[in-house]
Amino acid sequence: MIWVALIGVVAGVLAGMLGIGGGALFVPALVLVVGLDQVDAEATSLLAIVPVAFVGALRQRRYGNLRPREGFTLGLCAIPGALIGVAVVNAVPERATKIGFAVLLVYIAWTLASGELRELRAGAPPPMP
Repeated sequence: MIWVALIGVVAGVLAGMLGIGGGALFVPALVLVVGLDQVDAEATSLLAIVPVAFVGALRQRRYGNLRPREGFTLGLCAIPGALIGVAVVNAVPERATKIGFAVLLVYIAWTLASGELRELRAGAPPPMP
């Protein structure tokens, strides 16, 4: 249980700092560190993301960074997608889910890193906070 608490703290800090979905952090950590299977880790992550997102959104609101209309629209439109995703993940082999999740994480990392590398090569200064 200590590992789960530590994962929660680290993922919460990174999610708050970077605005990344907790699932990108929670799921691999729950699979690799805690030993949950992929589907259980995904389901647990979905439940954990709710309070993390709520607290993060409240804090960001204080800084004027929150766009509630877009956030609610995004959330409402994601509900049918989540229902479809749950049905799909329970119908396909766990190995396929793991590989698909890993490919998604690699794609996201590659996209972010290559964009930053292009800016560095172009000599563009980093954006100011």
